[in-house]
Amino acid sequence: MTEHPTSHEGRQPLAARQQERTRPRQQDAAAAAAAAAIPSPAAAPNPGPGSAAVAEAQAATRREGDRLRFVGAATRRIARGIDLDEIVLGLCRASVPTFSDAILVYLRDPLPVGDERPVSPFVLRLRRSDRLRHTDEEGGEAGPESERLRPLLTDPTADLMPAAELCEVRAGGALAEVLRGVRPVFGDSAAARAALPELLGAGRPVPTGHRAILAPLRGRRRVIGAAVFVRSTERAPFEASDLLVAAQLATHTALGIDKAVLYGREAYIADELQRTMLPDSLPQPTGVRLASRYLPAAETARVGGDWYDAIPLPGSRVALVVGDVMDHSMTSAAIMGQLRTTAQTLAQLDLPPQEVLHHLDEQAQRLGSDRMATCLYAVYDPVAHRITIANAGHPPPVLLHLGGRAEVLRVPPGAPIGVGGVDFEAVELDAPAGATLLLYTDGLVESRLRDVWTGIEQLRERLAATAQLTGPDHSPPLEALCDDVLDMLGPGDRDDDIALLAARFDGIAPSDVAYWYLEPEDAAPGRARRLARRALARWGLDEMSDEVELLVSEVVTNAVRYAERPVTLRLLRTDILRCEVGDDSPQLPRQRRARETDEGGRGLFLVNRLARRWGATRLSTGKVVWFEMATRS
Repeated sequence: MTEHPTSHEGRQPLAARQQERTRPRQQDAAAAAAAAAIPSPAAAPNPGPGSAAVAEAQAATRREGDRLRFVGAATRRIARGIDLDEIVLGLCRASVPTFSDAILVYLRDPLPVGDERPVSPFVLRLRRSDRLRHTDEEGGEAGPESERLRPLLTDPTADLMPAAELCEVRAGGALAEVLRGVRPVFGDSAAARAALPELLGAGRPVPTGHRAILAPLRGRRRVIGAAVFVRSTERAPFEASDLLVAAQLATHTALGIDKAVLYGREAYIADELQRTMLPDSLPQPTGVRLASRYLPAAETARVGGDWYDAIPLPGSRVALVVGDVMDHSMTSAAIMGQLRTTAQTLAQLDLPPQEVLHHLDEQAQRLGSDRMATCLYAVYDPVAHRITIANAGHPPPVLLHLGGRAEVLRVPPGAPIGVGGVDFEAVELDAPAGATLLLYTDGLVESRLRDVWTGIEQLRERLAATAQLTGPDHSPPLEALCDDVLDMLGPGDRDDDIALLAARFDGIAPSDVAYWYLEPEDAAPGRARRLARRALARWGLDEMSDEVELLVSEVVTNAVRYAERPVTLRLLRTDILRCEVGDDSPQLPRQRRARETDEGGRGLFLVNRLARRWGATRLSTGKVVWFEMATRS
């Protein structure tokens, strides 16, 4: 899948990436050496009287050529930056020591984005300062160039480095006038002599002569900062042509900052969009434990169309969903959100998995002819210990058995969602207690270095190897298993987003399930109370009988009032006690406050007060009303 616009550096072999990173530095160093080697008129050999003018012209031509090469190398270095810090660092590294001995970079705080109106007051914050140092960054000995400029350490211009962190630009002040003028100015100009103390802070020394350049940083729409270039007294002062160089550096830096800030805002919005469309937390349904992971393709492309979901269903079942919208963009994230919402709505209708995929396919076609996605939809029943799976062009799930055997489930692949005019097929498989089902997107198993089936086989082997560490009688911890699966990714394998959903099947033992049919008659609530009392006594939960009988009676009474066919009553004992009452009426009950003169209307009020949780779900054949209570045994 295509990635959000970004560098492909992370997808190349390590040696190639190191070579690419080294080559620009070598080019910059060559340009810096060329610029530093510009001979001064005093150092040039003394030619004959007839050739003095020619020699001077040649020297000027060489200096101009070196200056152009420096500007080209410097702008390339600045352009290589992706985020704000990289661009500012590129300006500093390109300027010091080739063009100046010290640099200060101030940026507007906060930086306006796009067409946003800047906030008032106009404040500049020192973003970065850099100067030539006696030792290199690794603490080694200084090179010849550093030795030549050692006096900078005692030069008054060195005091510019601890400049003021914040500067408020006064409207109509000297600094505001220089920034409004956009063009760089020498430090000893009338405008700069008044502006520099305002920028650097009162009482700080200001370079004399042509040893400082104040260059406004103007983006596409407004001034966003300023840069101060400084040379020491041991070096030739700036020339008039250096103002053009400073202007070039400032322009490229400002445009790069504008672009980085705008892209950063877009990436933030896209990331927030996708994060809000993914579940904040997974539910805790009865009989199954869940864990999930989501990894973006890269920090510079954090938006995609991968998603996962776990949806509780009536009858203590749970729907497990994982999908992948093709392409990477904000549009993909938006489509993902719509498909996920549609899947949640369809799941609440208790449709079979193949029907859910069919309706998702229709929804994708309504969104556009090129809106395609893969999806896998599974429904786990902890009572029957079975799972029903339907697939729409998605990689098959992997089932890790309790003994350590990992198998790729044979699920008909189907066509991707959005193709249209295709049927989806569902298969029903055993889901033994202790087994772990792993659903994932293709970013986990497919990359430029391996095809999808090779990746699936590696995933199967990784799961089996992890299970061997815990022994044949224990399943590996679910969270640790997810982390271990992601560790199989190499440095060149992050070509796509990764969504991972793991489900550990605990199931519900038949001895912990009680199920009855009740005829829709007046005697049904009393029979339901007796059946519930016997089940609780068998489970050793007699102390809960009074409350459970009361709530069961209220819910069954409400069901009998509207049902035409037998009502179902089911009790499930796990770490909680869950009661489910189903009938053939689609009308969902609503809690309301009964008046003093009303004879009814208080049943759901009691359920809401006494039960830990309760709810009602509409089915294609009616509805189910359920409540849960904490066990006291």
